[in-house]
Amino acid sequence: FEEVAVRVNDAHWLDVAVPALSEHCDDRPDWAGPELIVVHCVSLPEDEFGTGAATRLFTGCLDTDEDPSFADLAGVRVAPHVLIERDGRVTQFVPFDSRAWHAGLSCWHGRDLANDYSIGIELEGSIHTSFTDEQYSCLIGVIAALLAKYDGLSPDHVVGHAEIAPGRKLDPGPHFDWAYVLGEIH
Repeated sequence: FEEVAVRVNDAHWLDVAVPALSEHCDDRPDWAGPELIVVHCVSLPEDEFGTGAATRLFTGCLDTDEDPSFADLAGVRVAPHVLIERDGRVTQFVPFDSRAWHAGLSCWHGRDLANDYSIGIELEGSIHTSFTDEQYSCLIGVIAALLAKYDGLSPDHVVGHAEIAPGRKLDPGPHFDWAYVLGEIH
């Protein structure tokens, strides 16, 4: 894989990302800055890619009548900071200095409310499928840019959603190549 060159600008946006502003965020607490990167995966409907439904969900525009599987998403207000699609396209919903609503009930190293101090990165995918080379290249580039920008982050502070919400979440799942990603960012 060839890492994609990425930079975080002074407004806390990625230079390679298409912006799609979400209202599913708010200010971080005064004491909180980015200290953790949480990797998620999403597909809507499950195991279907390229539908655009995740972006519509994250921007509050998903019509839950589109698909029967969306019924339980009615009223859900959720967004990561970033989504990396199967082709490597990057969409950013929330600036990194804001709190995105991505982690839900969560705990990391004994600290609850991971949204307060984390950055959420969604990969278009599911726990049943492998991720693409383009996604890994972009993910590594995004993580490298975040590590360069924010002093509170380190390569040891990159986890899966399952690690901060055990028993509740499984993503990014068994097909995610942690050894490769962690090897590239260390």
